[in-house]
Amino acid sequence: MTEETPRQATIFDVARLAGVSHQTVSRVVNDLPNVRSSTRVRVEEAIKKLRYVPSPAARALVTRRSRTIGLIATGGPEFGPSSTVLYFNAAARDARWSVFTANMTDSDPGSIRGAVEAFLRQNVEGIAVISGHEGSVDVVAGMELTIPLVALEATAHAGLATVGADQYSGARTAVKRLIELGHRGIAHLAGPADSVDARERERGWRDELGANDLSARVIGVGDWTPSSGHRFGVSSDLTGLTAIFASNDQMSIGLIHALNERGLAVPRDMSVIGFDDIPEAAYVTPPLTTVRQDFERIGRDMLSTLLSRIDGDRATELPQSLPALIERESTGPAPARSTASAAGSTRG
Repeated sequence: MTEETPRQATIFDVARLAGVSHQTVSRVVNDLPNVRSSTRVRVEEAIKKLRYVPSPAARALVTRRSRTIGLIATGGPEFGPSSTVLYFNAAARDARWSVFTANMTDSDPGSIRGAVEAFLRQNVEGIAVISGHEGSVDVVAGMELTIPLVALEATAHAGLATVGADQYSGARTAVKRLIELGHRGIAHLAGPADSVDARERERGWRDELGANDLSARVIGVGDWTPSSGHRFGVSSDLTGLTAIFASNDQMSIGLIHALNERGLAVPRDMSVIGFDDIPEAAYVTPPLTTVRQDFERIGRDMLSTLLSRIDGDRATELPQSLPALIERESTGPAPARSTASAAGSTRG
């Protein structure tokens, strides 16, 4: 004889145990006013005793609100977007909101529109977009939704709230530090062309060099992976360079490996700075100087901005967070002369 699985308690079970209506239980669950303190205590005790977990449908019985939001996340497992997704969901749990998530590897317009339509059928009250691809935001914004939309994006986008870090200022801070260390030949290993963050980081690098009358030279356009950093580190002409600002940490790690293969010591012969401050950055050889983004703050700011819009406060938009330079051992003073050519400026 098989043992029956205990039935999960419902809002009506709580109401019967507490001696109140299910509407009153829903008001307590949603922390709404006009409930006597003694009644609230009785309902909370019943919830605890029955181990009741409120469902979105139960919450909506009285409030006519689902307390659910949709989240679209596109792209590969890059550290920045995936960390933001993690902290966004954590903030939603803390605020007692449910999140329906649509993860997709690319930004195919049809798939994105399908995800949004599925969210709308589930009566979500708002949608967040966390994507490394500019087109993802364009697709959702173009659907002219009647519910609030918030996107993770480095630059302003007409018609929706955006949250993120100031990629441009972070890049300028990194390049400024290299200049302070005496570097004049500072190249850039860029990120994907369809990434707003990558474009903002490249723009910051160019503008800081221009402000100091230094020439700009891109050694490659990578895809965020260590292998792409290694590929350009092996094949690029490094003549006249003493420093490289890479658009993210993973590419920096591959780049440093390639430089070592070419007989160039980091930072004695070539300084390298990354972006993001991934957990591994402090433990590679040498430990990586990088620009740290506060992904926890970004995720929580996204949730806070979206909930404010849902509540009707369209004026609330939090300022971009400022990334911080984390100096480690992959950067140092510029050598007296570039040693790249002596070590073999190209290979392969």
